[in-house]
Amino acid sequence: MDVLSDVIATLRTGEPRSARVAWRAPWGQRFPDAPGAGFQVVLRGDCWLLPQAGEPLRLATGDVLFLPRGGGHALADDPGRPVAEPRCEEPDGPARPELASDTVTLCGAYQLDPLHAHPLLADVPDVLHLPAGDGRHPELRAAVGLLAGELEYPRPGAAAVVPALLDMLLLFVLRAWSQQGPADGAGRGWAVALADPALARALQAVHAEPGRAWTVEALAAEARLSRAAFARRFTAVVGRTPLAYVTWWRMALAARLLRDSELPLGVLASRVGYASEFAFSHAFKRRHGVAPGRYRNALRRGADLADAQSG
Repeated sequence: MDVLSDVIATLRTGEPRSARVAWRAPWGQRFPDAPGAGFQVVLRGDCWLLPQAGEPLRLATGDVLFLPRGGGHALADDPGRPVAEPRCEEPDGPARPELASDTVTLCGAYQLDPLHAHPLLADVPDVLHLPAGDGRHPELRAAVGLLAGELEYPRPGAAAVVPALLDMLLLFVLRAWSQQGPADGAGRGWAVALADPALARALQAVHAEPGRAWTVEALAAEARLSRAAFARRFTAVVGRTPLAYVTWWRMALAARLLRDSELPLGVLASRVGYASEFAFSHAFKRRHGVAPGRYRNALRRGADLADAQSG
């Protein structure tokens, strides 16, 4: 099981939203805080990122910005430019004439489940800048190029292709970040865990077989380490014990299956490692404050978890 793909499948809800915007100097635009994760891609030209904190950053064609917590920011043609307040764009609509545009950007957001955000996402910096000019991450550049083409010249099937490309963009962004390693050089965090062959083997095993009766010994065997060495390394790097992560992942996966499938509770319980529906329901309620059946019913009604808990 590919851990990154599994993480994205669990935390994503709904389809990503996007808007292609053409800018003509002078211009400056503020983008407010938003739920989920935001992104900006410079499809043509250049501009400046004006973050809420820190120095302005020049962006060039092909640069990608990823904001895992949807932080507010501004873009402008000049770092000293006053910025306009947020305005509504036309998401995913056909491109309008851009005869005099200096810069074209793709802005958007991914809907994430805040209750089951994977700890991997917490390790990503508030503003992740992946410059095109460094020549790295060719898959990410290819995805940006495909997106630019589909948005500039919409053709039959674009309504299906664009969301798929946006999903690819998210995966390639997280892959690129994980390959960079931690910015502070520390030997901890998910970028380190995914790059550590021993820990990666253990994590892949958990994601491949979440219903298996995992023990620290069994996970250490997957990692090809002694029990003590594996437990120390996993806890130091990931920030929680191996079995604590197994439990957390099972509950996150259960929530996704309750949301996206019609599996009976007994089958779902077995899928995530519980011998009985009663044991699963007890663990789920302890984690989420609501029984799994009530949780599923609340999602079907479009109610939030607080309503289900109070009901």
